[in-house]
Amino acid sequence: MKCRDACGACCIAPSITSAIPGMPDGKPANVPCVQLDQDMRCKIFGQAGRPAFCAGLQPSAEMCGDDRSQAIAWLTRLEALTAPAPRADAGRLAPK
Repeated sequence: MKCRDACGACCIAPSITSAIPGMPDGKPANVPCVQLDQDMRCKIFGQAGRPAFCAGLQPSAEMCGDDRSQAIAWLTRLEALTAPAPRADAGRLAPK
């Protein structure tokens, strides 16, 4: 399967923890990657600076669905299912 034109769902929905050119701390979920161009295509596709996560995410009928909104929904659901559980001490300040 080939990527759908003007989609970019895989460059928006998932979080990416590794550095991306222009996003040294990675990318939060549901935030467009800075490497996503106005045509919704990856500007660094096939280049060495592209994260391994991105290269490993291959289009499939299950992930991409029938349209962009289905792809966003599937990837958003996957993000929620694979996100680390919040730590019990999150948000607390360390004692002085």
